[in-house]
Amino acid sequence: MSSMLDVSDEVRAEIGEDEAAKLLAGETLPESYDCTSCRTPGSTRSERTSTVLFVGEETAVLAFAHAGCIPSQIVRVSEEQIQSAVRTISGEAGSPAEPAGTPAVADDRQAVLGVTCGQVLIGDQLHPAIVVEPAGPIARPGSTGGGDEFLPLLIEAGFLPVTDMAKRPDPLPGWSVLMAMGKLHAVLQPPEEGRQPTSWWQAHQPLAVTDEWRATANKANSVVVYAAPAGSIGQQPREDLLRDALDKAAANGVLVAATMPLAGT
Repeated sequence: MSSMLDVSDEVRAEIGEDEAAKLLAGETLPESYDCTSCRTPGSTRSERTSTVLFVGEETAVLAFAHAGCIPSQIVRVSEEQIQSAVRTISGEAGSPAEPAGTPAVADDRQAVLGVTCGQVLIGDQLHPAIVVEPAGPIARPGSTGGGDEFLPLLIEAGFLPVTDMAKRPDPLPGWSVLMAMGKLHAVLQPPEEGRQPTSWWQAHQPLAVTDEWRATANKANSVVVYAAPAGSIGQQPREDLLRDALDKAAANGVLVAATMPLAGT
């Protein structure tokens, strides 16, 4: 049996004992792979390797990662996301691009959100960050009046106003940032009782991030999520300009944030 391969109990339960035994015996185990986390080559013969099972509504895909990057686990994604992951694994997807704002759909009002990824210096340490900004004012679900309720809604959900950019935002229980196949897929919010987590924000197409951002996120195993009303941040082309925009939004009292664990890879 392969002593270099890690198969978690949850992965073993999902794929079955027979398939797990074949993997551990090396019968169905590839000798090499591209790590689903850091996207660099790995060897199941010479490096400790984690099995990562991506599970959709109808499809499941088994991938591999350096054990030093992530543990063996199940990553639950939508069927659309897993089909994208299949295309990535088979080499059909295009090359990654720099992170940029991307439209997304949030809640039943079909609110369009822009998301930008960047690294933010908090104290003397770099942190991976996601900045969320709507394309326009966000009304409270069910209301017919005007006004922008984006920040009040987030504060009610547990986000806190940012008064000091040198302080790391507090964790927000139940929320997480979903990475799959090295790309950003969604921000997940707490599920209803007995259900899987649901997407608060979900990319139309998986959002590529820089190698530096992904490495920092994997090391921290968390992401700082900032949010501001429409027109507060903008799509900044450089991280220093993004930081300047965040500082200005915080000074104007229109920035909220939370720290969320990194789910998946």
